[in-house]
Amino acid sequence: TMFSLKVILLLALHLLPEVKTSMVKLNNNGYEGIVIAVNPSVPEDEELIQNIKEMVTEASTYLFYATKRRVYFRNVSILIPMTWKSKSKYLMPKQESYEQADVIVADPHPTYSSDPYTLQYGQCGDKGQYIHFTPSFLLTNNSSIYGPRGRVFAHEWAHLRWGVFDEYNVDQPFYFSRKNTIEATRCSTHITGMNVVFNECKGGSCITRPCRRDSKTGLYEAKCTFIPDKSQTARDSIMFMQSLDSVVEFCTAKTHNREAPNLQNKMCNHRSTWDVISESPDFQNAIPLKGTNPPPHPTFSLLKSQQRVVCLVLDKSGSMSTEDDLGLSRLIRMNQAAEMYLIQIIEKGSMVGMVTFEDYATIQTNLIKITDDRAYLNITSKLPQVASGGTSICSGLKEGFQAITKSNQSTSGSEIILLTDGQDNGISSCFEEVKRSGAIIHTIALGPSAAKELEILSNMTGGHHFYVYKDINGLIDAFSRISSRSGDIAQQSLQLESKAFNITRNKWVNGTVVVDSTIGNDTFFVVTWTRRKPEIILQDPKGKIYETSDFKEDKLNIHSARLRIPGIAETGRWTYSLHNKHINSQLLTLTVTTRAKSPTTLPIIATAHMSQNTAHYPSPMIVYARVSQGFLPVLGISVTAIIEAEDGNQVTLELWDNGVGADTVKNDGIYSRYFTDYHGNGRYSLKIHAQARKNTARVSLRQQNKALYIPGYVENGKIIMNPPRPEIKEDAEKVELEDFSRLSLGESFIVSGAPPKGNHTPVFPPSKITDLQAKFQGDHIQLSWTASGNVLDKGKADHYIIRISKCFLDLQDDFHNALLVNTSGLIPKEAGSAEHFEFKPESLKIENGTGVYIAIQTISKANLTSEVSNIAHVTKFIPPWQSSAPALCTNISALSLTVFGFTVFVFILNE
Repeated sequence: TMFSLKVILLLALHLLPEVKTSMVKLNNNGYEGIVIAVNPSVPEDEELIQNIKEMVTEASTYLFYATKRRVYFRNVSILIPMTWKSKSKYLMPKQESYEQADVIVADPHPTYSSDPYTLQYGQCGDKGQYIHFTPSFLLTNNSSIYGPRGRVFAHEWAHLRWGVFDEYNVDQPFYFSRKNTIEATRCSTHITGMNVVFNECKGGSCITRPCRRDSKTGLYEAKCTFIPDKSQTARDSIMFMQSLDSVVEFCTAKTHNREAPNLQNKMCNHRSTWDVISESPDFQNAIPLKGTNPPPHPTFSLLKSQQRVVCLVLDKSGSMSTEDDLGLSRLIRMNQAAEMYLIQIIEKGSMVGMVTFEDYATIQTNLIKITDDRAYLNITSKLPQVASGGTSICSGLKEGFQAITKSNQSTSGSEIILLTDGQDNGISSCFEEVKRSGAIIHTIALGPSAAKELEILSNMTGGHHFYVYKDINGLIDAFSRISSRSGDIAQQSLQLESKAFNITRNKWVNGTVVVDSTIGNDTFFVVTWTRRKPEIILQDPKGKIYETSDFKEDKLNIHSARLRIPGIAETGRWTYSLHNKHINSQLLTLTVTTRAKSPTTLPIIATAHMSQNTAHYPSPMIVYARVSQGFLPVLGISVTAIIEAEDGNQVTLELWDNGVGADTVKNDGIYSRYFTDYHGNGRYSLKIHAQARKNTARVSLRQQNKALYIPGYVENGKIIMNPPRPEIKEDAEKVELEDFSRLSLGESFIVSGAPPKGNHTPVFPPSKITDLQAKFQGDHIQLSWTASGNVLDKGKADHYIIRISKCFLDLQDDFHNALLVNTSGLIPKEAGSAEHFEFKPESLKIENGTGVYIAIQTISKANLTSEVSNIAHVTKFIPPWQSSAPALCTNISALSLTVFGFTVFVFILNE
């Protein structure tokens, strides 16, 4: 059995590396288990559901042919919110939840448009988080703007499932091609259209003029827009403009535009979308279906969310009496965290039960509806006081199911929070029963000996998994993360602070906690201690003082006391002071939780995860933290990650949102960093602190990875306009926020193959530079980029290699043989710093109209080399445009004519 258990564990770790537990599986060419969830704030509307079904059905056939008869949608669950009326056709969900949905239907920020988009911030080929459609998009006919909804869904599915990126670029809509022509950023270049500036638009008609050249860059002026022809012959690409009737394919290696300055080229090293898609795990076994028949239509299940049912399954075996360095047992720490969960975290109206286990399990309470303080006390009074016996995890789970069914509730869709510090060789014996139950199992592994199979339980049921060891607040933080999965953010508890202080005899410690204006309902301050209750002074922003006597001590002797702030907590900076009155040093902790100020106020939330749940050294991992208000990214804040290894070793990392290194896109509210400081094998935990200080925080109204809004089409030589999109003024794009703080625990992850602690040979090269930019200043070229680092995105590298060419392909395919630039005076700065370098391209003949391509590699102190950077392009441009410079790297010559302030290009093919 031990051999089969190891096989199960190995399989689980290799089959379930994804960070977001999606239920989607590809089975015999058909996708199964797709979850589309409607937000609780969306009003009931039968048409909405009908339109979702039609969109997915249309998308299924479109994708089937776009993937050359490989994949289609077989079955889809639509999750109806609790706020809608019950109907006999609605079934009960199992593990499907809003939190884990693949597609979310929700209203956007009031000032934001209805562009469909995918939350996607991984590397090339990585799955996205979810697709977001607004009710307005699904209920309004937008086909002239985005194309049919099914095509839009196919575009977004490619983002979500296969990790490809958009082939347009609204910030850089035009570029110089290697033929020395100005091209619209698109894929493929076979898509035709006009480049115009709109002077005045009324109704559906506009006065336009040709685009002029910018006197500095030589490209078209900022207001220039590419308007596609309605009638096209080009068949690709879905990731550029799926709205065109002719577009039915993804760009292939043959049709892909490698030069376009878009995110697909940046993220995927100039590879075509079809190259990336065809390498996805989905396509390894998806052999094209034979015949000419279209795929069968998808089947739909309507599931309605139920009230929340949670059963705590808590370990009280002998090892739970183990004391930490400060004299508190694991049992007491568990009880502190469980009590806090019951009083502060679980949402009102939920049904909660509790089971404890050792060699056998006992139902302490069947389900109790949480309505008032008495309900909490009925459960907390049964928390275990004595630890003894062995560890039978399956007994605990089975009794957990019993506690739920005895209360006339279904295990399907219920949640179990399983906490254990022990090993159990028989845990695999109940895997099948767990699967059949339909329950979601969240696991908390306490200490280095906790059963290694806990992650399998969480992964197979769509639950969370956490690891806690030396981090004294870790258990409280883990319980705080297990909040409602319904999508009702107003209900969710938010953690503002979680701090531990080792205070010597008779000393005070002071600090502050910020309560911002989006929160303040149901606010608790909790203090714990190891020896004796400290003196506590808490002052609100208006000067009101709460003292030790206001903090209610629990009746269970678990060394904690809490204060619930009546009504809505005052907005601003709260100040606390803790005084150790014990004769010896002791450890004190402070935890602060709260909820949204009101159901209509969107609170700021922070979530964190690693790029994978498992890593085999030396593959680097990426830490991600997402900070948002509703669906909008929060920028300009400080985000710190704390990663703890199984032996208690902690690493602190400052996360960045600067678009370099591990970070995909600058200013998208996703803060990222590479993690390479492995400290042995086993479980690691992740925690993040997000803080806004000195009024630097702001909300951005821009989203990435979305279906392109088409302003109009050219038909028979005339431009037919679409309704103008809602304009977002520049100053409204970044709305300032007050100071705030959030704390969140990420799920645990497992490392294998790491060297012994401290025995690290350099294996990680500097990260790739992705933001290289170039411009001409007289006869010199000025370069700017962000320093990558010595080890991926950390430290200072040894030196840079810069090469140039007049030919794009020289740098793309043969970097090492391109012309070398003298960089003897260029010393790399610290990772994340702005770098600037100027040089004169002596070896190239530069004339007016000459284009130069530049790329960089970074070399580490251990002589490891980064990937070649993005390829920057700069053209020597002296207005007025008089040059007839020959085309480069091609058999096409270009003749330029200046007519009425705009340029016409005439191409003569040299056969």
